[in-house]
Amino acid sequence: MDIERAPHCTYRIRYHMVFVVKYRKHMLLEKVLLQYIKQIILEIGKRYWFKFEAIGVEEDHLHIVVGAPPRNSPSDIMRIVKSITEKQIFQDYPDIKEFLWGGNFWSAGGHIDTVSEYGGLDKIKKYVEEQGRDKNQLKLCNF
Repeated sequence: MDIERAPHCTYRIRYHMVFVVKYRKHMLLEKVLLQYIKQIILEIGKRYWFKFEAIGVEEDHLHIVVGAPPRNSPSDIMRIVKSITEKQIFQDYPDIKEFLWGGNFWSAGGHIDTVSEYGGLDKIKKYVEEQGRDKNQLKLCNF
């Protein structure tokens, strides 16, 4: 993991974040294309100086590995990504807003881990990038 530079500081901060679709609706692989979401997220990265290192999806949730300057708290990063992606998805796919009863695209909250190159950054990036590829993955109802 490279040391990043910002005005007056250097840093090496990475987060693994998970955003869940409202009501756990299975729509990320069916109704919203992964490339479309990646495009939005990469544009967010350019605007806010976030460095997205991995992006992956399951049917009902999105995983990202992101680096950001220390001025951005993890909750700020999550809020920025969720609000902009939600707004863009609803603008370009208005039928999804109706499908979710006019509410939010993402559920409240989410999951955040800090990631270190010494604590498995490569493992986390591989895990995130492989989301949605194993059709034999156990589901909660199979336990």
